Amino acid sequence: MNNITLIGMPGVGKSTIGVVLAKVLGYQFLDSDLLIQKQEKRKLHQIIAQEGNDGFQAIENRVNASIEAEETVIATGGSVVYCQEAMEHLKSVGTVVYLKLSLNELSKRLGNLKGRGVVLKEGQTLADLYRERTPLYEKYADIVIDQEGQDLETCLQAVLETLEKQKSNC
Repeated sequence: MNNITLIGMPGVGKSTIGVVLAKVLGYQFLDSDLLIQKQEKRKLHQIIAQEGNDGFQAIENRVNASIEAEETVIATGGSVVYCQEAMEHLKSVGTVVYLKLSLNELSKRLGNLKGRGVVLKEGQTLADLYRERTPLYEKYADIVIDQEGQDLETCLQAVLETLEKQKSNC
């Protein structure tokens, strides 16, 4: 399959970069968080408040594991890496690209995490979340793009060049 799935922390620009990447490649764009909201008829933060973190992740796993697409850029929620079934499915239908950013830069970009529908355990900080998720992003990534100090255009160019290199190596 020839999809491109973007993973990474909230605020790294998965949706923003995904839309532009899809346009450049002539692909469709799918935001899995919006797909979850559409299927559940609730906003992410409402699902988390009503179902709890485990309930939300069960929904996130189910929705992401059921994505059937061709030539699509898929922007995932930051917590999808907790969902093994979903991640194995996404890897089987395309290339997984980890958009990496330092904790310091992320802190500058992010406002209210709960309002963004971010899955946080009681008392968990952004730094805790970063340390917990980074090894999972690295585990599932086929490609890692370090965005530190890059603007959207530079990051997009890095993704395109890396995808092209990967394609020519196959």
